Amino acid sequence: MAARMAMGMTDFFSLTAGTPRFDSLLVVRLSAMGDIIHTLPAAAALRQAFPHATLGWLVEERWAELLCTLRYPRSGRLSPQRPLVDRVHSVNTAEWRRAPFSFNTWQQMAVGLSQLRGIQYDAVIDFQGAVRSALLARWSGAPIVYGSAQPRENAASMFYTRKVLLKTNGTHVVEQAVALAEAIIPTPIVPTPMAEAQVEFPVDPDAENKIAALTADAQNFAILNPGAGWGAKRWPAERYGQVAKELAKDGLCSLVNYGPGEEELAVAVKAASEGAARKVSCSVSELIALTRRARLFIGGDTGPMHLAAALKIPVVAIFGPTNPARNGPFGTRSIVLRSASSMTDHTRRREPEQGLLEITVGEVVAATRKLLQHTAQSK
Repeated sequence: MAARMAMGMTDFFSLTAGTPRFDSLLVVRLSAMGDIIHTLPAAAALRQAFPHATLGWLVEERWAELLCTLRYPRSGRLSPQRPLVDRVHSVNTAEWRRAPFSFNTWQQMAVGLSQLRGIQYDAVIDFQGAVRSALLARWSGAPIVYGSAQPRENAASMFYTRKVLLKTNGTHVVEQAVALAEAIIPTPIVPTPMAEAQVEFPVDPDAENKIAALTADAQNFAILNPGAGWGAKRWPAERYGQVAKELAKDGLCSLVNYGPGEEELAVAVKAASEGAARKVSCSVSELIALTRRARLFIGGDTGPMHLAAALKIPVVAIFGPTNPARNGPFGTRSIVLRSASSMTDHTRRREPEQGLLEITVGEVVAATRKLLQHTAQSK
């Protein structure tokens, strides 16, 4: 089969280049939460283009619940518990880096990579563009490894057998990922407008039941998410609390989502809300179930925000140093607040960016009310 022919040299591909049809494909997007969500439309395009192919995904174990519920088989027939990919392969590179010379690390790596290579994928697409993801893509044993000709880390391109010259008018990372997927699709598919694209997430019955009980007395609620990957993106927790107080006047309850290491932020929001907000800590599956039920999401450039957008939940996005044109809420009704003084900067500073601090509680509340009113009128 042509797809299994070894590549003697690196090829450069454009979106119009002819490509073989594949019986098996592996998506590599290891992390983080938002980046995996941004890749889902691209994986859905591959599923549509190769409906009979085995589609696998290599992901960090921490984020595997975005693809498959915890107690469900990682491979087999598609179902609500694993709606998109036939196989989920996981790695734990953070743990491996912490103990690179331990027997347990080497054993985990050997077993995981052996299982991955045993599938004998026809081709791999590295959507991450990092050295570690490109290395794992090559170690999969697939004879063809696709990646962007301009990856995030330049050295990653050394491991690609086919470098894709992306041609896309879109600047958002979702559009860039779809453009990479389209590079290997042999025939044009009927396009779905990206704003209308539906992304399926796993349905965990246990998580659904837990969240249904948790929100039984808060049917009308917004999710507030004060956390972010680094301090420069974090709007002050006390201001989220003040927003919750204002929303309570409209009969809207505020649930404060927080992840590992963020409890202090959630406590600060709750205290500032004077009883108007409740803090909620969720697993990934529970957060999916919670977000499905929310009327609105308020937060910065974070994985939970991108989850809300993918689930078509209205979003009030509070942006500072990151660019909303590239990383903003995609495909849902949203209002993005960003000061004109904010400059795009990915330096991981601990303190909130100055432009972010210029966004007031009043602006966030006004955006929330406008969005809710528009949503109510459109029903």
